[in-house]
Amino acid sequence: MNIWIAIAVTAVGCYAVKLAGLLVPAGVLERPSVKRLAALLPVALLAGLTAQQTFADDRVLVLDARAAGLAAAAVALLLRAPFLVVIGAAVAVTAGLRALG
Repeated sequence: MNIWIAIAVTAVGCYAVKLAGLLVPAGVLERPSVKRLAALLPVALLAGLTAQQTFADDRVLVLDARAAGLAAAAVALLLRAPFLVVIGAAVAVTAGLRALG
């Protein structure tokens, strides 16, 4: 029964967040600082999620094949490679290191 309580609380919380976003006055959303924050927030959240998924294993920091794949993707980005090449480089390096180890 506890799982259903968690699902209900999550559903109500999601609805409340959506409602709060709709209730924000338009004047607040037109401020330059809010526009800058809205533009930068998704990038920061994605970077944090990428770092957490790459360098964390449960509650321990690790440096394994995922980090090498991320480094390969970063190098491909610096070389201005197309997006699919960036993903392919990351996958190839990660899979190669996992196959060797």
